Amino acid sequence: MILPDFSKAKVLIVGDLMLDRYWSGGTGRISPEAPVPVVNVNSAEDRAGGAANVAVNVATLGADVTLLGMCGNDENATILREKLESYNVKCDFFTVDGFDTITKLRVMSRNQQLLRLDFEKSFANADKTSLEARFDDALDDADVVILSDYAKGCLSHPEKLIQQARAKGKRVVVDPKGSDFAKYAGATLITPNMDELCAIVGAVGSEDELVQKARELKSTLQLDALLVTRSEKGMTLFEQGSGEFHLPAKAKEVYDVTGAGDTVVSTLAVAIACNLPLQAACVLANLAASVVVGKLGTSTVTNTELALAIGEQSVHLDGGVMTEDQLALALKASKARGERIVMTNGCFDILHSGHVAYLEEAAQLGDRLIVAVNTDASVTALKGPGRPVNNVDRRMAVLAGLSAVDWVVPFEEDTPQRIIARLLPDVLVKGGDYTVDEIAGGKEVLENGGDVKVLTFEDGVSTTGIIERITQNKLR
Repeated sequence: MILPDFSKAKVLIVGDLMLDRYWSGGTGRISPEAPVPVVNVNSAEDRAGGAANVAVNVATLGADVTLLGMCGNDENATILREKLESYNVKCDFFTVDGFDTITKLRVMSRNQQLLRLDFEKSFANADKTSLEARFDDALDDADVVILSDYAKGCLSHPEKLIQQARAKGKRVVVDPKGSDFAKYAGATLITPNMDELCAIVGAVGSEDELVQKARELKSTLQLDALLVTRSEKGMTLFEQGSGEFHLPAKAKEVYDVTGAGDTVVSTLAVAIACNLPLQAACVLANLAASVVVGKLGTSTVTNTELALAIGEQSVHLDGGVMTEDQLALALKASKARGERIVMTNGCFDILHSGHVAYLEEAAQLGDRLIVAVNTDASVTALKGPGRPVNNVDRRMAVLAGLSAVDWVVPFEEDTPQRIIARLLPDVLVKGGDYTVDEIAGGKEVLENGGDVKVLTFEDGVSTTGIIERITQNKLR
């Protein structure tokens, strides 16, 4: 994937404007007045929040951005405007008498939030005639529209805005809120998180149920697509005319999820404005989210960071650690594309050169390689007390980082027979001195018309041997 020229994109944003204020300082004592910590504030910082943070994200990517919203006639509105203009955001603020600019004050100490104070009054009943008229004019110069709804009243009735945009052939991306998504009917794409989706469609107990309910909602609302963001489970796209497209979370370390949703919707919209296919736009949004959650506080992603993320993940952008249900859906789409699936399994407790050579050889037998990994309890049952050395999450993360490996999935049983029988790869591979009829799952794969192959491990290299040498060295 090549990063498009975002400077050519023109994005129009409407939504709830907020000022995020941070007061930070040290804590060393408890207040004598109440059992609360005393924070000695020594720094203060103001940041754009809500739809304003979306605008900053879009501008940081290099796109042209215009922001419409409602605010009070106060100093905080001036501060917010100045912050945004420093990023070259074009601000069209509509001042409403009797209202304050929505402000969230966070008290911080040692990189932890101790308290948040919200200063807000809903703009739901405010007159939006002027905003709607300005929106209609601004549409002519926009490639894509973002509706950033934080349920603060600016988008209490977005139906008219969506109708105005679609009448002029403009694509509309919505970051939704609330218990009524009917007001977003006709949008191009909405991006609820899992909790927001469940508030609309009810509890979701499985991947199949998610697919069913998400597609029903997309159809009911007459959307072109629906993207569900799923925290540590990544995101899943439901698009008209194609199967489910799942992207596992790519973050290596998560420090702060604040603003991650803003980063997703902004990256999506800019990519769509550059006429990237929707799946490619979702890949970029997923990578952008993986960068931003590795930062503290509401943050943005630069072109350079996104380009580096693309370079690091270019081998298998839609691969990584998956649940069994997610992998089943991914395999369905992969097989529909005619890809040849290879599968192997093991503990992979301490990854060594023998493992790497084996996995690279296995990957050459097809287009996609699945590695099924024993859970911790399963490893202990097979190898005895003291094993595994590394827990299953760490083992899977290391495997997912190898260029030869596309998908990594855990299994709990002593053997992988059940999961192999469910996934039915085209080629089942095992390393060692096995015969074909001794390999778990081999019978099912052969009966399905697949192949079973035995590969040899590199001589003289084993996890057990490595552990024994480490132990001996410690005893000397």
